[in-house]
Amino acid sequence: MSNWDLPTAELERRFWEGAEFSGRFFMAESPVHKALAKLVATLERDNIPYAIVGAMALNAYGHRRATEDVDVLMTREGLEQFKARNLGLGYVEKFKGSKGMRDTEFNIGVDVIYVGEYPGDGKPKPVRFPEPSEAELQGTMRLLPVHRFIELKLASGLSAEHRGKDLVDVQELVKSANLPLTLGDLLDESVRPEYEKRWRLAQMAKLDEH
Repeated sequence: MSNWDLPTAELERRFWEGAEFSGRFFMAESPVHKALAKLVATLERDNIPYAIVGAMALNAYGHRRATEDVDVLMTREGLEQFKARNLGLGYVEKFKGSKGMRDTEFNIGVDVIYVGEYPGDGKPKPVRFPEPSEAELQGTMRLLPVHRFIELKLASGLSAEHRGKDLVDVQELVKSANLPLTLGDLLDESVRPEYEKRWRLAQMAKLDEH
C-alpha cells in the first residue's frame, strides 16, 4: 500500500510522529543526538581516531537537517578496535562482519566509512575519504575541515545520480553558514566548478528570501 492509499488517521499519525521527531531533533534531544554523544564519548575514551561525517556533521557546520543515523569515518584498524571493546555492550553489527552497527540503547544506526573509500559511486576519483587525523575537536565532536567535507559531498553528488542531495547540502550549507566563494580555492579542481555553481545558486536563494 502506498502512502496515497493510507487511511486519513494513519496519515495523521505519521505526520505527528514526524513533527515530534523533527522537534526533538532540532532541540538536540533526539535519540540520534544521544547516540552521537555516546559514540563520540566511547571513541574518545578508547582513543580511536575518527571524524563525524554525514548529516550530523552538516548540522555541526551550520546547516540544520534531520537524520536518523550517525555516519563516522574510521580506519579499518579503528573499527576492529571499537568492535573488540564494545560489541555486546550497547552495540551490535547490522549483520555478521558488517562495518555498519546499531546502537541498541537508542536504536540508531551507526554507518562506518573507511579511510580511502571513494564517495558517491565508489569508483576511483581524485577525491577520497581522508585520514581521521585531519579532524579536529570542534565543540563536542571531531570534524574534518569544512572544505574537506564539502569536497566529499560534491564528489559524491557528481558521481552518483541518486546522491544528488549531497549537492543540495553543499548549496544549503553555503547559504546557512555564509561560506565564501574563495573556499573553492581549497577544493580539488575536479569539484571546484560545482562549488562555484552551488555558491551562486545559494546567493540567488538568499535574494529570493528578501
